[in-house]
Amino acid sequence: MTVPPNEYNADTLDADSRYLNDRPRLSWTALWVGIMLGGVLAFAYTWWVNPATEINTRPVQLEFEARAAYMAAVTLAFSADSDLGRATERLLTVTGVTDPFQALADTACQLAQSGYANSTSGLRSLRSMMTFYQLQGRTGCADTLIGANMNPQAEITRVLPTPSALPPPTKTPTPAPTLRPSLTPPPVTIVVPTSIAAQQYVLVNVATFCDVALSGIIEVYVQTSSGIGIPGEPVRVRWEGGEDTFYTGLKPERGAAYADFQMTPDESYTIEMPNRAEPSRQQLIAAPCTTENGAAAVTSYRAVFRPN
Repeated sequence: MTVPPNEYNADTLDADSRYLNDRPRLSWTALWVGIMLGGVLAFAYTWWVNPATEINTRPVQLEFEARAAYMAAVTLAFSADSDLGRATERLLTVTGVTDPFQALADTACQLAQSGYANSTSGLRSLRSMMTFYQLQGRTGCADTLIGANMNPQAEITRVLPTPSALPPPTKTPTPAPTLRPSLTPPPVTIVVPTSIAAQQYVLVNVATFCDVALSGIIEVYVQTSSGIGIPGEPVRVRWEGGEDTFYTGLKPERGAAYADFQMTPDESYTIEMPNRAEPSRQQLIAAPCTTENGAAAVTSYRAVFRPN
């Protein structure tokens, strides 16, 4: 018996050809385009949509300008409370070296060379830094660059000779004196004040906000007229039966102008700058509040002081 050869019709050949053809290969061009597009989208999201927020920054990790402002704030605070242990501990956190006093002197030297003392606040900060490290037996180039009488707002006072009283009339007339022009003018004494007059500030704005992360906080900013932060300025908070003084610039991650105070719920406060600004007329009450998301918190305040 003869077996007939296998015969395939056209439909069978077309069906089998689908499994005989080569499958499409991976497109490297499409892969690289996808990777690049994903990188661009990720960069845009992390840079503009949801940027990273730096928190818990240590003072030693800051840039030079922020570290210098922190040091100035520490020495200005020391000039008010004379707490050497606290000031030394704060300097150690910002310098990260075993001799923070010499590091302070080196920083003051760099500031003196940069024209930092051209402003009243900068000169006052430099002098407080110099006084602090000199008390610890350290020296720096700021000792020679910053003169003892250097004061951008020094007032010059002229001390004129005191006029003498006329002699009483006598019976015997005396000849009238001959007036001659004096070739030598009377001496003029220049008196330069040895201290800088305290700069006066006013409370220009007090705003309220409600935030769970910043619940019951008084945020204070001390700025120049142009909005530049001033470190080392004292701020005093008063309440019934107590008060507390704190200083700007001790949280450099929030800026040189910044200082804050944690309130007690349901307590009422006033803020001022001792010998620089009058107490606030508005009472800052730590009252309950509700955030936009419906969370419960305590009302917080943001106050700004600027020169009068």
